[in-house]
Amino acid sequence: MERLIEQLARRGGAPDLQQALSAAIEMWLGEQVKLQMGADPACVRGYQWKTVFLPEGTLLCTYSYGDEQHARVIGRQIIFCGRAVSPNQFAHWAGRSTRNAWNDLYLRRPQDKFYILASRLRAQVAQELERATATVTTSAAPEDVPARTALPSAPNNLLAEVLHAVVAALQTSEQTKSAIASLFPQPVLAPPRDCSKGEGWDLPERRKFRFRLEDVAFS
Repeated sequence: MERLIEQLARRGGAPDLQQALSAAIEMWLGEQVKLQMGADPACVRGYQWKTVFLPEGTLLCTYSYGDEQHARVIGRQIIFCGRAVSPNQFAHWAGRSTRNAWNDLYLRRPQDKFYILASRLRAQVAQELERATATVTTSAAPEDVPARTALPSAPNNLLAEVLHAVVAALQTSEQTKSAIASLFPQPVLAPPRDCSKGEGWDLPERRKFRFRLEDVAFS
Protein backbone atom coordinates (compact mmCIF):
# COMPACT_ATOMS: atom_id res chain seq x y z
CA MET A 1 0.00 0.00 0.00
CA GLU A 2 2.82 2.38 0.86
CA ARG A 3 4.52 1.63 -2.47
CA LEU A 4 1.27 2.34 -4.31
CA ILE A 5 0.80 5.67 -2.53
CA GLU A 6 4.42 6.58 -3.24
CA GLN A 7 4.00 5.75 -6.92
CA LEU A 8 0.83 7.88 -7.11
CA ALA A 9 2.67 10.77 -5.46
CA ARG A 10 5.44 10.54 -8.06
CA ARG A 11 2.95 10.82 -10.89
CA GLY A 12 1.60 14.07 -9.40
CA GLY A 13 -1.92 15.26 -8.76
CA ALA A 14 -4.32 14.32 -6.02
CA PRO A 15 -3.95 10.56 -5.56
CA ASP A 16 -7.23 8.62 -5.55
CA LEU A 17 -6.32 5.43 -3.77
CA GLN A 18 -9.55 3.57 -4.55
CA GLN A 19 -9.32 4.22 -8.30
CA ALA A 20 -5.65 3.22 -8.28
CA LEU A 21 -6.50 -0.06 -6.53
CA SER A 22 -9.31 -0.80 -9.01
CA ALA A 23 -7.05 -0.03 -11.98
CA ALA A 24 -4.28 -2.25 -10.59
CA ILE A 25 -6.68 -5.15 -10.04
CA GLU A 26 -8.19 -4.80 -13.53
CA MET A 27 -4.71 -4.72 -15.07
CA TRP A 28 -3.67 -7.83 -13.18
CA LEU A 29 -6.82 -9.70 -14.20
CA GLY A 30 -6.31 -8.67 -17.81
CA GLU A 31 -2.80 -10.05 -17.81
CA GLN A 32 -4.06 -13.33 -16.37
CA VAL A 33 -6.59 -13.68 -19.16
CA LYS A 34 -3.86 -13.11 -21.77
CA LEU A 35 -1.84 -16.02 -20.39
CA GLN A 36 -2.66 -19.29 -22.07
CA MET A 37 -3.80 -22.17 -19.96
CA GLY A 38 -0.72 -23.85 -18.54
CA ALA A 39 1.59 -21.03 -19.72
CA ASP A 40 1.69 -19.25 -16.37
CA PRO A 41 5.36 -18.94 -15.34
CA ALA A 42 4.36 -20.26 -11.93
CA CYS A 43 3.13 -23.52 -13.52
CA VAL A 44 5.93 -24.36 -15.93
CA ARG A 45 6.95 -27.38 -13.87
CA GLY A 46 5.31 -30.64 -14.71
CA TYR A 47 5.62 -34.00 -16.45
CA GLN A 48 5.81 -34.28 -20.26
CA TRP A 49 3.98 -37.44 -21.33
CA LYS A 50 4.58 -37.80 -25.07
CA THR A 51 2.54 -34.94 -26.59
CA VAL A 52 0.57 -34.22 -23.41
CA PHE A 53 2.00 -31.91 -20.76
CA LEU A 54 0.83 -32.53 -17.20
CA PRO A 55 1.47 -29.43 -15.09
CA GLU A 56 2.36 -29.71 -11.42
CA GLY A 57 -0.68 -30.65 -9.38
CA THR A 58 -2.22 -32.93 -12.02
CA LEU A 59 -4.04 -35.93 -10.55
CA LEU A 60 -3.90 -39.36 -12.16
CA CYS A 61 -6.63 -41.87 -11.37
CA THR A 62 -7.24 -45.50 -12.29
CA TYR A 63 -9.67 -48.19 -11.21
CA SER A 64 -8.79 -51.81 -10.56
CA TYR A 65 -10.97 -54.50 -9.00
CA GLY A 66 -13.23 -51.85 -7.47
CA ASP A 67 -10.33 -49.92 -5.96
CA GLU A 68 -9.50 -46.36 -6.93
CA GLN A 69 -5.82 -45.50 -7.08
CA HIS A 70 -4.38 -41.99 -7.35
CA ALA A 71 -1.05 -40.45 -8.25
CA ARG A 72 0.01 -36.82 -8.39
CA VAL A 73 2.45 -34.75 -10.43
CA ILE A 74 4.89 -33.11 -8.02
CA GLY A 75 7.60 -31.02 -9.58
CA ARG A 76 8.62 -32.88 -12.71
CA GLN A 77 7.72 -36.38 -11.49
CA ILE A 78 4.63 -38.54 -11.02
CA ILE A 79 4.52 -39.72 -7.42
CA PHE A 80 2.65 -42.90 -6.49
CA CYS A 81 2.97 -44.39 -2.99
CA GLY A 82 5.99 -42.22 -2.31
CA ARG A 83 7.96 -43.24 -5.40
CA ALA A 84 8.46 -41.65 -8.83
CA VAL A 85 6.79 -43.65 -11.59
CA SER A 86 5.93 -43.32 -15.25
CA PRO A 87 2.30 -43.42 -16.45
CA ASN A 88 2.78 -47.01 -17.66
CA GLN A 89 4.27 -48.06 -14.35
CA PHE A 90 1.42 -46.44 -12.44
CA ALA A 91 -1.19 -48.21 -14.58
CA HIS A 92 0.68 -51.51 -14.20
CA TRP A 93 1.25 -51.34 -10.45
CA ALA A 94 -2.15 -49.90 -9.57
CA GLY A 95 -4.01 -52.34 -11.84
CA ARG A 96 -1.78 -55.28 -10.92
CA SER A 97 -1.73 -56.29 -14.59
CA THR A 98 -0.37 -55.14 -17.94
CA ARG A 99 -2.48 -52.26 -19.23
CA ASN A 100 -2.43 -49.48 -21.78
CA ALA A 101 -1.95 -46.29 -19.78
CA TRP A 102 -3.63 -44.13 -22.44
CA ASN A 103 -6.85 -46.16 -22.16
CA ASP A 104 -6.68 -46.81 -18.43
CA LEU A 105 -5.68 -43.52 -16.75
CA TYR A 106 -7.90 -40.54 -16.08
CA LEU A 107 -6.25 -37.14 -15.73
CA ARG A 108 -7.31 -33.95 -14.02
CA ARG A 109 -5.08 -30.93 -14.48
CA PRO A 110 -5.33 -27.88 -12.18
CA GLN A 111 -7.43 -26.00 -14.77
CA ASP A 112 -9.80 -28.94 -15.38
CA LYS A 113 -13.11 -29.38 -13.56
CA PHE A 114 -13.49 -33.08 -14.30
CA TYR A 115 -11.34 -36.10 -14.97
CA ILE A 116 -10.71 -36.93 -18.63
CA LEU A 117 -9.42 -40.12 -20.20
CA ALA A 118 -5.77 -39.83 -21.22
CA SER A 119 -6.37 -40.95 -24.81
CA ARG A 120 -9.14 -38.35 -25.22
CA LEU A 121 -6.89 -35.63 -23.83
CA ARG A 122 -4.19 -36.66 -26.28
CA ALA A 123 -6.70 -36.37 -29.15
CA GLN A 124 -7.70 -32.88 -27.97
CA VAL A 125 -4.06 -31.79 -27.89
CA ALA A 126 -3.57 -33.11 -31.44
CA GLN A 127 -6.65 -31.18 -32.65
CA GLU A 128 -5.42 -27.97 -31.02
CA LEU A 129 -2.05 -28.43 -32.70
CA GLU A 130 -3.73 -28.95 -36.11
CA ARG A 131 -5.86 -25.83 -35.66
CA ALA A 132 -2.82 -23.79 -34.68
CA THR A 133 -0.92 -25.03 -37.73
CA ALA A 134 -3.89 -24.25 -40.00
CA THR A 135 -4.14 -20.73 -38.53
CA VAL A 136 -0.46 -20.07 -39.20
CA THR A 137 -0.79 -21.37 -42.77
CA THR A 138 -3.89 -19.25 -43.41
CA SER A 139 -2.25 -16.10 -42.08
CA ALA A 140 0.78 -16.65 -44.33
CA ALA A 141 -1.30 -17.46 -47.42
CA PRO A 142 -2.00 -13.83 -48.63
CA GLU A 143 1.72 -13.13 -48.90
CA ASP A 144 2.15 -16.17 -51.14
CA VAL A 145 -0.76 -15.34 -53.47
CA PRO A 146 1.18 -13.10 -55.93
CA ALA A 147 3.95 -15.65 -56.31
CA ARG A 148 1.50 -18.49 -56.82
CA THR A 149 -0.52 -16.45 -59.33
CA ALA A 150 2.58 -15.78 -61.40
CA LEU A 151 3.61 -19.42 -61.47
CA PRO A 152 1.22 -20.65 -64.22
CA SER A 153 2.46 -18.07 -66.76
CA ALA A 154 6.11 -18.84 -66.09
CA PRO A 155 6.15 -22.24 -67.89
CA ASN A 156 4.35 -20.71 -70.92
CA ASN A 157 6.91 -17.93 -71.20
CA LEU A 158 9.75 -20.43 -70.89
CA LEU A 159 8.22 -22.66 -73.57
CA ALA A 160 7.79 -19.70 -75.93
CA GLU A 161 11.43 -18.68 -75.42
CA VAL A 162 12.59 -22.23 -76.15
CA LEU A 163 10.51 -22.38 -79.35
CA HIS A 164 11.88 -19.04 -80.56
CA ALA A 165 15.41 -20.23 -79.86
CA VAL A 166 14.82 -23.45 -81.80
CA VAL A 167 13.34 -21.59 -84.80
CA ALA A 168 16.23 -19.13 -84.79
CA ALA A 169 18.73 -21.98 -84.68
CA LEU A 170 17.03 -23.72 -87.60
CA GLN A 171 16.99 -20.53 -89.65
CA THR A 172 20.64 -19.96 -88.86
CA SER A 173 21.51 -23.50 -89.87
CA GLU A 174 19.67 -23.14 -93.22
CA GLN A 175 21.44 -19.86 -93.91
CA THR A 176 24.78 -21.46 -93.04
CA LYS A 177 24.11 -24.34 -95.42
CA SER A 178 23.22 -21.93 -98.23
CA ALA A 179 26.39 -19.91 -97.66
CA ILE A 180 28.55 -23.04 -97.68
CA ALA A 181 26.84 -24.30 -100.85
CA SER A 182 27.54 -20.98 -102.60
CA LEU A 183 31.24 -21.17 -101.69
CA PHE A 184 31.66 -24.78 -102.83
CA PRO A 185 29.48 -25.44 -105.89
CA GLN A 186 28.57 -29.00 -106.68
CA PRO A 187 30.56 -30.63 -109.55
CA VAL A 188 28.70 -31.26 -112.81
CA LEU A 189 28.19 -34.98 -113.21
CA ALA A 190 28.27 -36.75 -116.55
CA PRO A 191 24.99 -38.17 -117.77
CA PRO A 192 24.52 -41.85 -117.02
CA ARG A 193 25.71 -44.34 -119.63
CA ASP A 194 23.10 -45.74 -121.97
CA CYS A 195 23.24 -49.52 -121.56
CA SER A 196 20.14 -50.33 -123.55
CA LYS A 197 20.46 -52.98 -126.22
CA GLY A 198 20.88 -51.60 -129.71
CA GLU A 199 18.95 -52.52 -132.76
CA GLY A 200 19.69 -56.00 -134.10
CA TRP A 201 21.47 -57.14 -130.95
CA ASP A 202 19.57 -60.39 -130.86
CA LEU A 203 20.20 -61.25 -134.50
CA PRO A 204 21.85 -64.67 -135.02
CA GLU A 205 24.70 -63.29 -137.07
CA ARG A 206 25.87 -61.03 -134.23
CA ARG A 207 26.11 -63.73 -131.54
CA LYS A 208 29.62 -64.65 -132.59
CA PHE A 209 30.84 -61.25 -131.32
CA ARG A 210 29.61 -61.89 -127.76
CA PHE A 211 31.98 -62.94 -125.04
CA ARG A 212 32.12 -63.06 -121.27
CA LEU A 213 34.24 -60.73 -119.17
CA GLU A 214 35.55 -63.54 -117.04
CA ASP A 215 36.84 -65.28 -120.16
CA VAL A 216 38.71 -62.13 -121.09
CA ALA A 217 40.06 -61.51 -117.61
CA PHE A 218 41.36 -65.01 -117.08
CA SER A 219 42.49 -65.88 -120.58
